[in-house]
Amino acid sequence: MPLPPELAALLATLAPAHLPLPPAAHPASGTRLLRGAVYSAPEGIRPLELDLWLPDEPQAPLPLIVYIHGGGWRTGTRTDMGPRFRHWRPSPFARLAQAGFAVASLDYRLTGEAIYPAQLDDVTAATAWLNSRADELGLDTGRTVTWGESAGAHLAALLALTTQVRGCIAWYGPTDLTTLPAQSRPGTYDTSDPTTREALLIGAPLATAPELARAASPVTHVTADAPPFLILHGTDDSLIPPAQGEQLAVALRQAGAHVDFRHVPGADHAWAGLSNVDVEECFTTSLSFARTLTTTPPALIPPEKR
Repeated sequence: MPLPPELAALLATLAPAHLPLPPAAHPASGTRLLRGAVYSAPEGIRPLELDLWLPDEPQAPLPLIVYIHGGGWRTGTRTDMGPRFRHWRPSPFARLAQAGFAVASLDYRLTGEAIYPAQLDDVTAATAWLNSRADELGLDTGRTVTWGESAGAHLAALLALTTQVRGCIAWYGPTDLTTLPAQSRPGTYDTSDPTTREALLIGAPLATAPELARAASPVTHVTADAPPFLILHGTDDSLIPPAQGEQLAVALRQAGAHVDFRHVPGADHAWAGLSNVDVEECFTTSLSFARTLTTTPPALIPPEKR
């Protein structure tokens, strides 16, 4: 039964770009947090939200970090930079805001909700929402850096390679789904298994869907226009082989892009096996990279690529 026009107008869903922003909280000294801003409303599922961390009293439009969480595309939350950071007080996001960045930490559809490219569509929609509200929020989205860990690094790399950003920070992410099985430890990966994380991402076992696997791989999206990358990958990663990070670094170098690839000695996935000091070093190295990229003009980008 059609609704009366007045009721239909009342119940109509507002576009996320026009929804009111959440009230600001102040979870750490010198920071504001807009928790749970709706940036997208895909039909039939939950609204997708982001948390926006900001310095308390910015003096100018802010450089932006778009952070994408890990969890094998199946789990994870936007509040989490990984298990080694859960005890940090202030949180890593608050520390980035205290360093002068706006940080948008994103939801995206998990594989129980949709298959690829929905995840890339979602994080791309988040950047569009941030652009549409940049003046209101005090953001300089022309100085955006993507950052992610594990599955989030995969999406951060894809986002950086398919949109205009200043750069990307990728921690131990998968970069080529077609080579991942052979690079994994012998006997640990079955390409015909429909329940692997990667099969659930593309909606089919890797052995039966090589074209889908290639399309979902950051290495296949590398061009001469790729922005600078910082790639950190543990030498002892038992989940995503370090050869994955190396492979993306090689592709970027061959395309003429700036890439800083660093092995992290003794680190397993999610920085397991590292001392607290070494985990802090991974964070501060990444922060320094983001800071260098968001200077004006960006210090790491050769003049011909600016």
